[in-house]
Formats: sequence, structure tokens, C-alpha cells
Amino acid sequence: MTTATASPFVDRLARLREKLAQQQLDALLVSQPENRRYLSGFTGSAGWLLISAEHALFATDFRYYEQVGLECPDFELVRLTTGLKDALPDMIGRVAARRVGFEADHATYANVQEWHEAVTTCEWVPTRGLIAPLRAVKDAAELAAVRAAVALTDEALASVLPQIRPGMTELDVAWRIESAMRTHGAEGVAFELIVAGGPNAARPHARAGQRPLQAGEPIVIDIGARVGGYCADLTRTVCLGRPTDEARFWEVYNTVLAAQTAAEAAIRPGMTGKEGDAVARDLHEDSVLRDALPGARPVEAAAGCAAGDGGEGEGVAGRSRLSEWLQDYRGLDADSLQSGDVDHRAKLLEEGWRRSRD
Repeated sequence: MTTATASPFVDRLARLREKLAQQQLDALLVSQPENRRYLSGFTGSAGWLLISAEHALFATDFRYYEQVGLECPDFELVRLTTGLKDALPDMIGRVAARRVGFEADHATYANVQEWHEAVTTCEWVPTRGLIAPLRAVKDAAELAAVRAAVALTDEALASVLPQIRPGMTELDVAWRIESAMRTHGAEGVAFELIVAGGPNAARPHARAGQRPLQAGEPIVIDIGARVGGYCADLTRTVCLGRPTDEARFWEVYNTVLAAQTAAEAAIRPGMTGKEGDAVARDLHEDSVLRDALPGARPVEAAAGCAAGDGGEGEGVAGRSRLSEWLQDYRGLDADSLQSGDVDHRAKLLEEGWRRSRD
């Protein structure tokens, strides 16, 4: 006899309802796309959730009626024939809400004005941070999706690295990596992929362009696949052939590698992001590279390492390891990190150089 697996959305809704009770809210109108998917499982691009202690309503237009039925069995469909404004009076009436929260970080001023005009019988309450803490610690299904995204990202890079040759452009390499991700199961990329060679590698968020890659220069590759709505974030610094300034390359690389290794070993639940950052930063106090570290930037999320040393013109060789990017966790300076929500990144930028273990 097979036991049915409980839907993760039931537990997520239950935990949100506890938050609503604590905030003395009768209902919450959810408009932020990632929060909508987290709570309902909906993968479409338009819709609103209205969640109360007893009801879970999903309002959307005709394009998604069938999709909501397939993906969101825990929700009751509200069929929009015009805009949300026209459906709100009935929706609020059905859940008997007097205090209705909305996501102040996502709703526009125009949205809120429209809702006020549509329903004058309830108090509209701006909320912040109701759903984000629920999302911060991943459940088993989320971790599985993250690990799948990580594995796919790692495999895509491994398949493309041997193809890189002098004269290929940054965009050429970026497209090959994206193509490898999509043809092997990614629903998309996590962000615009970065391939930055030579002086471009010193820019943290350089855009891949038409610049030809050259032998002997470092190349920063910052990529990520999206699987099941969850993203990987992987950065590798490799070299096209033997580094032109080999001693300097490895000096910078190994300094950053040591910092991240120390941070990985030291970070524990209950630490703040600032404390985790200090573990990595302190290793640079006696380093010739210490002035390149940004002032008070907290350690960010992600992990992995790579460097290459192949024969000139023979493509890229390297070693790599990747840990999953679990969460772009806000408030790292003040909030304690929890088990399940922490991974970390050590970065050091220098004019004309970038070594990243990401």
C-alpha cells in the first residue's frame, strides 16, 4: 500500500496562518511572484492569492484557469473576467476579513489606491517580512530542487570549459553554457550569465560582450541554472592557458581560497552575517591584498572554487567544487543565521584581476 506524500504547500500555508494570527490579520493578499509560487506551486506569470485562516483563494485570468487547477489543488480558483479590483469585494466578503494585509515591498502605490477604492469595508495593512522568514529555511523538496540546479550548473560548465579557445568572445562562451543548461533540464537561467575576460574580470557584475578572449588571461564565469523555481549560483575563475603573471594569479587566488575555507569551517547557526564575514576578512589583515576588500560588505551566499592551468591555446583545464546557493538572505548584519539558510562567498577584486571562489 502506497502512502501519499503530504503536499509541502499545506505546511507552508499553516505556518503563514500562524503569522497572520500573530499580526492580528484576517487575511493576506499575496502579489509577489516568488511568494505566490512558494505558497501555491503556481508557475505562471499572473495571479493573486488571498489567504485567511479558513480560505485560500487564487485569482487569475482565463489564461491560467486550467493551470491553477493542475498546480494548486490547495486553492480555490477565482475566475477574473476583468481586473482584480472588480473581484476584490466578493473575495474579501467570502473570507470575512476586516484587516487585510498586503505586501508593501511589492505592491505599488497605484495598486494600494485601487484596492482601497474597491473595498472600503476593511482596513488595508502594509506588511513586510511575513513570508521571507518562512522561505529562509528550506524544506526537503526545496533542497532537492537547489541541489538539482547546482548539479546541472556544474555539469554545464564542465562540458563547456574544454571548448573555450582564444578568439572566442565572452558572449560565445555564455551562450554555450546557457544552451547546455537548457538542453539538460533547466527551466531557465538564474540571472544573466557573466563571462568576463582580462580587465573585465575585475568588474563584479560585468556583462558578457563581444570582447575576444585571449591566451594567458584570467576569465571569471558567473553562472546559474534555475530548476523548479530554485537557482544555483556558481562562479569560477579560470585561465585560458598558463597565466601571464602566474605568481600573482596564484597569490590572489590562494588568499581568497583560504578565506572562504576558513569561513566555511567556522560559520554556525546563531552567528550573524557580520560575524561570518569577519572570519574571512581577518585572514586578509596581514595580506598585501587587504586594501582591495570592500569596507563593510557582509559575506554573501554561495560556494565553490576553480582555477585552470593548461597548455597555451589548449583550452581551459581546472579543478572545481560547488556548494549550493540556498538563499539571498537579507539583513545579514543583524539577523542570526539559521541551519538551512546559510552558505557563503568570499570575493576579492583587484584592478585588472579577479579571483573568486563562489
